[in-house]
Amino acid sequence: MAKRHHVLPGFNLSLGYTILYLSLIVLIPLGAAFLKTTELSFAEFWTTVTAPRVLASYKLTFGASLIGAFINAIFGLLTAWVLVRYTFPGKRLVDALVDLPFALPTAVAGIALTAIYAGNGWIGSLLEPHGIKVAFTPLGVVVALTFIGLPFVVRTVQPVLEDLEAETEEAAASLGANRWQTFRKVILPAIWPALLTGFALAFARAVGEYGSVIFIAGNMPMVSEITPLIIITKLEQYDYTGATAIAVVMLVISFILLLAINGLQWWSSQRNAKSAE
Repeated sequence: MAKRHHVLPGFNLSLGYTILYLSLIVLIPLGAAFLKTTELSFAEFWTTVTAPRVLASYKLTFGASLIGAFINAIFGLLTAWVLVRYTFPGKRLVDALVDLPFALPTAVAGIALTAIYAGNGWIGSLLEPHGIKVAFTPLGVVVALTFIGLPFVVRTVQPVLEDLEAETEEAAASLGANRWQTFRKVILPAIWPALLTGFALAFARAVGEYGSVIFIAGNMPMVSEITPLIIITKLEQYDYTGATAIAVVMLVISFILLLAINGLQWWSSQRNAKSAE
């Protein structure tokens, strides 16, 4: 039997390089955070991570991240659909603009959003007479996190839509399905795993966002202060153990949420596979 030739090294060597790389980039830094936190007693740790100001920041950070990810899941899907299924003047420009949050420095994005949504900004001046304040409020945090998360959903769903044959929609229509039934029964099951992946990526990106948020949030304690800002504040005060304790809590909560999203994605793929059988 002829031995198969592989371009990359064998399994053992490739796995060794993979584990070494992940250890240097991910595992060791995260392990150092947990190790630094052990310098606190449990009572000190609990007092630090459950302070009212810190709890308020958890609520804002994770709540705004989830809301931003949900908004991007809806409008990111719509944007990907337009880019894939329609041809119109300026399509290449719109497609390039989707990646702008990737290339734009987060501080620049924060300043731009603040200037636009402030009371005297282009959009803020139109919203404020109606009692809608965006800049320096929790709503501003949602806007910033939605801005930086959009490309993750669009770029994850777009290739799946490109591979989805338009004939399947025509076949569903010929069998009497309306547009909603075609979307729910034919299109959504095909793109659901990619949509969940984009949602998870947008959420994970939003949880750790700092640069684009601090300008538009206003950073008012108990109102519009995000958790990464509290961590930075503690580091500036040389409270390294307090900063790592809060970071560890964020890490654990983020991991649990991402694990739940991945579990939902696996369950959906298994369900779709059984339906196809």
